Amino acid sequence: MPDFPWDSLRAARAQAARHPGGVVDLSIGTPVDDTPQLLATALAGAGNAPGYPTALGTAELRTAAAGWLQRRLGVRLADPLGAVPSVIPTVGSKELVALLPTLLGLRGAGTVLIPEVAYPTYEVGAVLAGLTVRRTDTPPDDAASVVLVWLNSPGNPHGRVLTDDELRAWVAFGRAHGVPVVADECYATLGWDVEPRSVLHPEVAGDDHAGLLAVHSLSKQSTAAGYRAGLLSGDPALVRQVWEVRRHLGLLVPTPVQAAMAAGLADDGHVDEQRERYRARRDRLAAAVRAAGARIDHSEAGLYLWVTRDEDCWTTIDWLAGLGVVAAPGSFYGPAGARHVRMALTATDERIDAAVERLAG
Repeated sequence: MPDFPWDSLRAARAQAARHPGGVVDLSIGTPVDDTPQLLATALAGAGNAPGYPTALGTAELRTAAAGWLQRRLGVRLADPLGAVPSVIPTVGSKELVALLPTLLGLRGAGTVLIPEVAYPTYEVGAVLAGLTVRRTDTPPDDAASVVLVWLNSPGNPHGRVLTDDELRAWVAFGRAHGVPVVADECYATLGWDVEPRSVLHPEVAGDDHAGLLAVHSLSKQSTAAGYRAGLLSGDPALVRQVWEVRRHLGLLVPTPVQAAMAAGLADDGHVDEQRERYRARRDRLAAAVRAAGARIDHSEAGLYLWVTRDEDCWTTIDWLAGLGVVAAPGSFYGPAGARHVRMALTATDERIDAAVERLAG
């Protein structure tokens, strides 16, 4: 296994901690705002749960998930209550990303395609399954060894959103070579300069979802990372395969969490309110970063600013640590990120304002 990347930030954290105003930690995108009451109420209301939860997901949850996908992303699933499922709950999205090659039976030989700049867990999942990784942002000419494609739009760490043409090119590649294409879309409701499109949208996927899967999460949009609440949807044949293995392994979302997920997915108001909190933080932090002489690339969606001073990322990390601010070095996400740092918007208003003040010098 690769080293856990955030462990290498110990020195930067120690330097930042010496700032008289304390650390502003923008390195990890963990939500800090309160979980909406409607989720907590639903969780408590389902607290009497003596039996095992269902790996398939309750009918209420699957119905709410299908409604959310159509309402928010324009995605029309096959019957979510049919004998072959088109959507199931997962224990957050990270465990699904890490286990998906294994759950799909892709063990021991083959290559997983991941973005040039990518969330580290895509590589971890390939390593766990004994597979190799190739980084590319365009479909390769040679697909002989490819067994899985990961897309990430909006992207973590850089907030890049794939165009419809780019998505369609990957769908065509996957279908032509019989390779599943999986899109991590956990930031899909957080488009700022563009409107992200799901790989399952009919203008991308066509009339069905053959060969396609999408991953979603309530962690950011519903400030519910502690609930570990995720979704897998798309091609019913692939969803069923994952579901069958998950129930053998006992990878079950607790019944109270499923109830909270159903409530959260049925309500748009709390998502829109949280989105506006993040928008305000983004506007203030982005202006301060630019005023301090740094550049922001991509970042048209998601919860991060992809920042560069046209220098090695660790030099920028040291500069920020001297101001009492901790960011994530772009090298965590692949060689192509070596001259950027990722700054998260998931800090309190007070901490964002502290970062703004320090950047102003």
